[in-house]
Amino acid sequence: MTILIALIIVALVFDFMNGRNDAANSIATIVSTRVLAPRYAVAWAAFFNFIAFLVFGLSVASTIGKGIIDPAVISDQVIFGALIGAISWQVTTGYFGIPSSSSHALIGGLVGAGVQHAGFEAIIWQGLSKTASGIVLSPMMGLSLALLLVLLVSWGFLRVAPARADGIFRKVQFISASLYALGHGGNDAQKTMGIITALLYAHSELSGDFHVPLWVVVGCNAAMALGTLFGGWRIIHTMGSRITRLSPMQGVCAETAGSITLFLATHLGVPVSTTQTITGAIVGVGAARRASAVRWGVAREIVLAWVITMPAAALVGAAFCWLAGFFI
Repeated sequence: MTILIALIIVALVFDFMNGRNDAANSIATIVSTRVLAPRYAVAWAAFFNFIAFLVFGLSVASTIGKGIIDPAVISDQVIFGALIGAISWQVTTGYFGIPSSSSHALIGGLVGAGVQHAGFEAIIWQGLSKTASGIVLSPMMGLSLALLLVLLVSWGFLRVAPARADGIFRKVQFISASLYALGHGGNDAQKTMGIITALLYAHSELSGDFHVPLWVVVGCNAAMALGTLFGGWRIIHTMGSRITRLSPMQGVCAETAGSITLFLATHLGVPVSTTQTITGAIVGVGAARRASAVRWGVAREIVLAWVITMPAAALVGAAFCWLAGFFI
């Protein structure tokens, strides 16, 4: 029981750090457009992160808990390795201000630990391929929707005075930022729910069909919301101003495009990267203005971090799973 409690605490630490690192996803645009001061923006995003469980189902948690690696190979060592692999990558990228994907890190750590424990037979390839496809498609969808929204909004406000349009979008951005924070809490918190629930099944604390206890749901959303309150300011700076400069109209389009993508993915039970989704949308609104408005060098650095996140987390996860075998 002591090991179970300790691992649940580690999982909640990961969730806290997920919220801290990914606070940038929810508030970077509303902060960079100066619609809301950072200290108020994180509180705003944290609230919507927390209440997300009231809006969405738990299909993403089910995908993580039983759709990535065979539930039969889930053990304390596997969960420990997966979480430490993900946390290690979060700490590294957070320190350098790189907006990496917590989803990539957790899935990479889980796959690496599972393979170390039971070989490649542990991987459920159908579930992993669905997740990998979602991770690839989410930024593309965010970018495409953002481009389309900028085009539609630009035509719709063609005859509106710039100052009046700016005032309108500054108010609308409260709604779009809220929706994105809601989508972020709905998709990302469920990943930790899936890990904790799989652990409870492995310890025979739960039985029957896969289901997530209410205390796990509330605890994970609370941990993520608390992490958002301590948002990673270096990453917020990267997302909000280093990729491209945003106007309130562009901020609304980026957040709306990202929200649509996250709501759809969560409905389908696909764990996607909220970091990739909003980054794709930000690049989309910047490119809609002109290609040179996007700092492509910064975008390349972010993409590189995405590419190496899963294998790096998998290696660290496998190493800690192996080490845990001597102690757990």
